[in-house]
Amino acid sequence: MAGFRRPFEVVDHAALMRTHQPPPEYFEGDWLLGPEEIEARQLAALQTRARSAYEVPFFRDRWDAAGFHPNDLKSLEDLWQVPAYQVDDIRKSIEAHPPLGDYQGADLANAAQEPLRVFMSGATTGAPRPTLYTQWDREAGAILMARALYLQGVRPGDVVVNAWAYSTHNGAFAFDEALHKWLSCVVLTTGTGNVTSSRRQVELACQYQATAILTTGDYLLHLAEVAVEMGLDPKKDFNLKALPNIGDRAKLEEVFGVPNYQSYGFHEVQWVAQECPARAGLHVFEDAYVVQIVDPDTGERVPDGEPGCLCVTETYKTGSPQFRYNIQDLSVLHPREQCECGSWLRRIGPFAGRADNMIKLRGVNVWPEAVGAIAVDDPRLEGDYFVRARREGTRDEMIVHLTTRAEAGDHAAIAAAAEARLKERLGVRIAVELGAPGSLDAWTEIHTSPKPKRFRDERAD
Repeated sequence: MAGFRRPFEVVDHAALMRTHQPPPEYFEGDWLLGPEEIEARQLAALQTRARSAYEVPFFRDRWDAAGFHPNDLKSLEDLWQVPAYQVDDIRKSIEAHPPLGDYQGADLANAAQEPLRVFMSGATTGAPRPTLYTQWDREAGAILMARALYLQGVRPGDVVVNAWAYSTHNGAFAFDEALHKWLSCVVLTTGTGNVTSSRRQVELACQYQATAILTTGDYLLHLAEVAVEMGLDPKKDFNLKALPNIGDRAKLEEVFGVPNYQSYGFHEVQWVAQECPARAGLHVFEDAYVVQIVDPDTGERVPDGEPGCLCVTETYKTGSPQFRYNIQDLSVLHPREQCECGSWLRRIGPFAGRADNMIKLRGVNVWPEAVGAIAVDDPRLEGDYFVRARREGTRDEMIVHLTTRAEAGDHAAIAAAAEARLKERLGVRIAVELGAPGSLDAWTEIHTSPKPKRFRDERAD
């Protein structure tokens, strides 16, 4: 078949590396740019991205209806003129134009000339959302991920266990691409515990002296338990030097004796921000993103330092745009100031829950993530939790399910203490039910989902 292009033929890697520096060069170069240069580059990239996004029907129709045109984008401040959208808008697009919606900036029919990958979201907040990635998007996104992994302690040539699920989600593949292509790491593609048993994962990590095991924080802690059962010490018998895992930071550091740094990203754009050793917020990779914070109810601007929803615009992709996407993840945006690490990049606070998961219980706004964090704050409890909202008569109620290794006779006291803790901290009664470790796995899908599910709304069931 003539007239097609292979993936390696469509990307000018020299140009890519000039636009988005890979590690370690990045941390000696663009990481240390001053505010004026950062924002000048952002504006130029934003203007280019706006022009390409306008060619996509989903964005063109919304922008025309709002009276916005890419030519109106003359400053970073003008980004506030662009109408935002949410996940429900994407779902409506998919329903009206199945299976890909009309928000894609690439075309499957042209895949022979523009090689593509299609990945689905993890469906933790609804039906999976497809996103088409061009080869440039995959390579640039892998560079951003490689930066984050490097900042967390992964180094070129390391052996890394990739225990994420190789599935329709882009997580496992993105890690693999970042590690292999941009850090020259040796990747052991074990997949989840359903693919490679937990015991075998521990054996491989020890045999090959892996410096990191990429998976959820919950599953990594489970591997530590398996290691102990095998007579191993997670601190001494593993060779972990990095914990690029999202989960209970204190528990992870206690078990493995390695620093854990927080990060943020999502399906449509991959890795957005990464915490540095100063632990004063997550640095946004501003050569690829512009981040705003908006009010969860009105969508209006929220002042720096105050909580709201992350509204993200990517400027690095050539395929499906994300231009003022109100992802409805809660965080804060810090004022631009120099971090003690030397970077002037804007910083965001850690993920603080989902705005669309908010439940109003007897006049109090409650987020499942906050409920879980408070409920598990007891050494007798494991870090696992699952929250259910349900309707009882005329009232909304919430139940948090927790796990413990304590004797059954102690369960009532532990549950009562957790309920009292929740009532004191949140001002509303939330029921607590206890189970054995592993009893929540079917709900959280910890061994099969790209990220654990923590909430289910049963009020419409």
